[in-house]
Amino acid sequence: MLFFLARRVGVMLVTALCLTFVVFYLTNIPAKLETLAKTQAGSRISDAEVASWLDRNGYNQPMLVRYGEWLGVARGWTRQLDDGSMTGRCYLLTGTTIPGAAPERCGLVQGHWGNSTRFRAPVAEVIGARLGATGMLMLWVLIVMVPMALIVGVLAGMREGSRTDRTLSTFAIASTATPEYVSGVVFIALLASSTVGLSPLLVSWGWIEGPVLFQGNARSALEGITFWNFALPVMTVALYGMGYVARITRASMTEVMTQQYIRTARLKGVSFPSIVLRHALRNALIAPFTVIMLQIPWLLNGVVIVEVLFSYPGFGWTLFEAAANNDIELLLAASVVAVLVVLVTQLISDIGYVWLNPRIRVT
Repeated sequence: MLFFLARRVGVMLVTALCLTFVVFYLTNIPAKLETLAKTQAGSRISDAEVASWLDRNGYNQPMLVRYGEWLGVARGWTRQLDDGSMTGRCYLLTGTTIPGAAPERCGLVQGHWGNSTRFRAPVAEVIGARLGATGMLMLWVLIVMVPMALIVGVLAGMREGSRTDRTLSTFAIASTATPEYVSGVVFIALLASSTVGLSPLLVSWGWIEGPVLFQGNARSALEGITFWNFALPVMTVALYGMGYVARITRASMTEVMTQQYIRTARLKGVSFPSIVLRHALRNALIAPFTVIMLQIPWLLNGVVIVEVLFSYPGFGWTLFEAAANNDIELLLAASVVAVLVVLVTQLISDIGYVWLNPRIRVT
């Protein structure tokens, strides 16, 4: 197991380097850098002024050199100003202009993520705050989605072809086929609108005091989560992911229920609930466990639409803002976080195989 973990960690590091270099290259192409210069210095500056701004800020160096600076394995660029003070990557990040006061290297390895041009703050602070917000959303989505998906999948798979199976399978397919931007808009129209949907009807009956039943804007959830300001984004994300997990669970449960040891247990007179809970369920959860683990990176990166739709400033919303405003440092940091989440969840998924199925051995 230790050799397996060491090998996987090595592969993860190589994969992370390759993926981050691709993102670094795409965010540092000349057109992107020109847009960044015009965003920071003025949209009407000339081409010569764009080139001068890029040179003053260290963007005219070779791509590999700047990638090494960003990683922290190469020295950060420096330049001495007319008054004798210093500027450069490490000087700007540490906020000093005294010669020799800044470190030579200041990149990802040293914990320097850069500064966000969109939020005018250190990238590490922005990412940390937004990850916490999305983490809370992901937690509640998993609390709602996983039990419901497993229940639907197990109930459908226990008796293949029954009316219960057909009904639950239809529901699972419909939820998976409905994208978040559709279900989110429907939820807002039905439950969070003061002019259409259920809210005006409930107000006329005197059942609710406010103008709407649920809040369509989830920004207030940052100050305090309530059922009324957090239910709609949770329902929107959970409904889409639940159908896929339920379908995988149903297929796995159906396959397990046809195995020889299940038939033997039934012939020996073991009760059907005992067969499901003690014999079939653990083996049937191997495939859903993998899918659930793969849902975590999807939740982190796939909630962009939901967070923008409900104005919830989490990781997805921040990623959208960084892309819309060409915030290179923030985009790079977000890509690192996304890559790490995907690789770590895949590693946990592989380890979970061994725990759920003792017949699987790591060599």
